[in-house]
Amino acid sequence: MECMLSALKSRVNSVENPPPVAELFSKEHAASTQLLYDLSPCFKLGFLAANQAILDATLDKPSCNKFHVVDFDFGLGGQYMNLLHALSERGNGKPATVKITAIADNGGDERLKTVGDRLSQFAESYGVSLKFNVISGLKLSDLSRDSLGIEQDEPLAVNFAFKLYRMPDESVSIENPRDELLRRVKGLAPRVVTLVEQEMNTNTAPFASRVGEACGYYGALFDSVESTVLRDNPGRAKLEEGLLRKIANSVACEGRDRVERCEVFGKWRARMSMAGFELKPLSQTVAETMRAKLNSGNRVNPGFTVKEENGGVNFGWLGRTLTVASAWR
Repeated sequence: MECMLSALKSRVNSVENPPPVAELFSKEHAASTQLLYDLSPCFKLGFLAANQAILDATLDKPSCNKFHVVDFDFGLGGQYMNLLHALSERGNGKPATVKITAIADNGGDERLKTVGDRLSQFAESYGVSLKFNVISGLKLSDLSRDSLGIEQDEPLAVNFAFKLYRMPDESVSIENPRDELLRRVKGLAPRVVTLVEQEMNTNTAPFASRVGEACGYYGALFDSVESTVLRDNPGRAKLEEGLLRKIANSVACEGRDRVERCEVFGKWRARMSMAGFELKPLSQTVAETMRAKLNSGNRVNPGFTVKEENGGVNFGWLGRTLTVASAWR
């Protein structure tokens, strides 16, 4: 893989070949990441599985018609367009009210407000009442039900979709913001916490193991993209450029410069348990629904798999798990 050789050169000679750290926080990378979420079934289905877990946990009684979702990496809101659509299809005769609180960092509050306006129009078209809030500059130490505007009578869901792996943990900082955030969220008493992550061990693994893991994982991911996204698709090149940046950072960087710090589901289970969470196995209906979505449309591809395992739902390509969705309380 040419991209892996380039990453290794950056690691050996970081002066002449500086690893691209800042690029991971650029608008271009955000756009390429969104393309990955939109075009890769393993990522897109992970979001949809989280949505179904949120609806199952918060609307568990016929009398329930409102809930609150807190999201720490809202992105461009694609997940919530699908959530509102799924909610409208559940219609129980009562108009639903959804409150979404997006936590902004790196000065992204204006962008989020624009996304929220578009989402509100989308909600209105489905007959759903949406309250969208953006909170910026919130410190972990200030995270509380009051600071997030959580009302006593509204079921709370917290969504971590491809967010936590980018937060430093105990191997990077004694402050360990990754686990600190989880403990703070546990204190919010949520009805459900949804976790969607890539299944790859590139956080604390030794360098040689990390290179091998990245080669295997991204090799499978590139193959899956090849099978689903036509070469003349204008978004494919941008998607692949984003993957190359992720590979370079995972292999060439160390310490705080290494943003890409994925963990396998077994490690996430241990981390969530230490924060006080219990796994809520996703229902068989979730997996069946995701399989049905995978096999719908014009380009059915038998290489993709959906499998229930250890309480989560795994999405993979030719036997290799690429993403895992799970729910916790």
